[in-house]
Amino acid sequence: MRTVKNSNNQSAAQKLVTGQRFAFLGMMINVVLSVIKILAGLLGNSYALIADGIESATDIVSSFIMWNGLKLASKPADKDHPYGHGKAEPIAAVIGSLALMLAAAGLTYQSIQALHSRHHTPAAWTLLLLIVVVAVKEVLFRKVAAAGHKAQSTAMKADAWHHRSDAITSVSAFVGISIALIGGKGFEQADNWAALFACAIIGINGFLLFIPAINEIMDAAPPLEVIEEVREVATAVEGVVDIDQCRVRKMGLEFYVDLHVGVDGSISVIEGHRISHRVKDAVQDSNPSITDVLVHIEPVVGNVRGRATFLASKQTDSFS
Repeated sequence: MRTVKNSNNQSAAQKLVTGQRFAFLGMMINVVLSVIKILAGLLGNSYALIADGIESATDIVSSFIMWNGLKLASKPADKDHPYGHGKAEPIAAVIGSLALMLAAAGLTYQSIQALHSRHHTPAAWTLLLLIVVVAVKEVLFRKVAAAGHKAQSTAMKADAWHHRSDAITSVSAFVGISIALIGGKGFEQADNWAALFACAIIGINGFLLFIPAINEIMDAAPPLEVIEEVREVATAVEGVVDIDQCRVRKMGLEFYVDLHVGVDGSISVIEGHRISHRVKDAVQDSNPSITDVLVHIEPVVGNVRGRATFLASKQTDSFS
């Protein structure tokens, strides 16, 4: 049975525009938060808060890369890029995930250095600031993550985790400062240990985002449900006897489909051509993210596909 998609589904172009808006919004918020946190850390004697502010500063660069990556991915196909510029999206995700891992490494080094230096007890008012930061970042994470999941955008998911990692570092700073305040003398280094814990979380998330981004650049198969839906829709088209091969690859937020469709071997070439167009239209109508469908028609004689004859004719043509 043919699957009918929700009419509210956005096109790839609309999803890219949404991603650009979220990336720009995140960039502006990070500019404000990074300045506030670094100044508050310096004034409030909190190294964890300073480290948190530096992490937010790296997010500015990351969001800028995401924004430009999505902007480039939205450009239409041209002579030099006949398949469009969609690969800019996973490339931006790779850069973003690497930025997370590098930020984690840098903050780890700074936190370890700080463990060997004298440290004053952080100011209590810094806790109030961190509560606000966590709330803002968590809301932003949920919004961007939901949009990234809907758009199936690796770059948007990476950008969302930049916001979540920022929230994690802020929570860690909150815990560290609280321990330092409650414990008193001898517990001043608690917020440095909190910063180290946050660095581990950030580094792990960066690595987990790096793998799917690389797979997408390498044209790894999309989720199985996408392929199964294409097969289901194509099989339901009148005149289709069987589906031999179904390959789908993701290009940014768009999908490209290659189909080998079996039809009755006794029909005319014109009728086979019509069936291929019906298959293409049906598959594209089922999912607005599918940009192009290449349909290869193969003859089926009775219950046995005429593949041997087809391949033999290709070999004969190649030697003639």
